[in-house]
Amino acid sequence: MSPLYFSCFNKAVISKSTMSMAAVCMLLIAICAGPQTPSPQQSRNEKEAVLWQRLGVRVNEIDRDLDGVLGVAILDLTGGQNFMLRADDVFPQASSIKIAVLAELYRQAQDPGNGTARLSDLYTVQSSDLVPDSDIMGGLTPGVTRITNRDLATMMVAVSDNSAANVLIDRVGMKNVNDLMASLGLTHTLLRRKMMDIKAASEGRENISTPREMMNLLQEIYHGKVLNKELTDDFLKMLSTHKESFLPRLLPDTVRIANKPGELEGVRNDSGIVFVANRPYVICVMTTFLRNERSGEAAIANISEAAYQMFDRFARASEYGRVVSPKNSTP
Repeated sequence: MSPLYFSCFNKAVISKSTMSMAAVCMLLIAICAGPQTPSPQQSRNEKEAVLWQRLGVRVNEIDRDLDGVLGVAILDLTGGQNFMLRADDVFPQASSIKIAVLAELYRQAQDPGNGTARLSDLYTVQSSDLVPDSDIMGGLTPGVTRITNRDLATMMVAVSDNSAANVLIDRVGMKNVNDLMASLGLTHTLLRRKMMDIKAASEGRENISTPREMMNLLQEIYHGKVLNKELTDDFLKMLSTHKESFLPRLLPDTVRIANKPGELEGVRNDSGIVFVANRPYVICVMTTFLRNERSGEAAIANISEAAYQMFDRFARASEYGRVVSPKNSTP
């Protein structure tokens, strides 16, 4: 049988004996239509993927140069994309575990009952409360000064006051903190000792978590799956209290960050939410086995800067990557 010719501007010659008429029609439609222009969202996703890859390269460079062990979890709270490096390894948390204590305090405030702690509950400071690194509690008058649980939480977050943290652990209950973490599927996030309990730490009862689990805790809180809207907002406001920490070190002063760092010998951590306008994200960076703690702090700050630079571009750019600043009137 002689070939049957179909022409679309002389672009195709198809043999009827080798292809069904339906397939021929579909092919000709595709040929005539020419190359398909990707949708704006598809175009944006492809370009964002390139920047995610470059973020991964930068994190791996920092990991290679660090004399210690590094774990990272970064999550886009808008689109769900993430970057993970040793995200399921267990790291000592130091004061970063206070995020879990704060979460349980707010959960009890939301569900008041017998024995539960409220933010407005009063507490009289006792001399027996005091442990090292308690700059605020140590200056209060034992037996006289009365403060609320919310005051204790502010001290625990803003200046990492360990005495305030220990009082809150007693008031909310260590088991309740761990039960909340377990209910969220965070089985490796465990509060196993009070602050500055060297004996417990030497016995292996360390406060622990993983980058992924701390990321998931902050994500669940941000999306309102742990607390109602009012308490979620107040929780994040509390965690955004200005403090000395590593995630904000190289970022603009105007960026809001809800975070809690942690420091121990050989350990530096920082976990939080960075509120880039229209593109907030979670970042948890943990280091351990550090030969030099300052290098761990620098690693956290540098990874935070790299993540911020990426998300800031995402937030301000069009789907094609064009950034139009208010002062820029160039057509």
